[in-house]
Amino acid sequence: MDIKVLRKVREFAIKHARKDEFSIHGIDHWDRVANYGLSVASPEADLDVVLCFAYLHDVERQDDGYDEEHGPRAAALVDQIRDSVLAFLDDKQIGLLKEACALHTICHKTGNPTIDACFDSDRLDLSRVGITPDPDKMATKKGAEKARAFNDYRKRD
Repeated sequence: MDIKVLRKVREFAIKHARKDEFSIHGIDHWDRVANYGLSVASPEADLDVVLCFAYLHDVERQDDGYDEEHGPRAAALVDQIRDSVLAFLDDKQIGLLKEACALHTICHKTGNPTIDACFDSDRLDLSRVGITPDPDKMATKKGAEKARAFNDYRKRD
């Protein structure tokens, strides 16, 4: 993905967010999710989708509390911005992005390398809210390895 395109998605997310961009579900989280996504994605995963997911999956949250519909709202937003902010994605990529956003809080694993990388990229940042990532709840091999390493590190403290 061209850095200018990624910057456009990131800037859209910051402006569109319904809450303070520096919340626990804001820009710092999104940047970490993008980095985790790059680190857990297999060669078969679509990195453009993984990076878009990082910046859009929580953008429709109404607050930092329990908001079970934020994923489906983010998926609906993808349709609204597909011809503008996301014009560089094709129909298949849009479908993957929508599915990842809609399911990221309710589904453990899909078997799709792109969607599963999205799921793990978000789960690996659970420590920001005091939750240690569980290797058994990761959808990718690399995600499980990172969660194990994180747990091993915490046990040493």
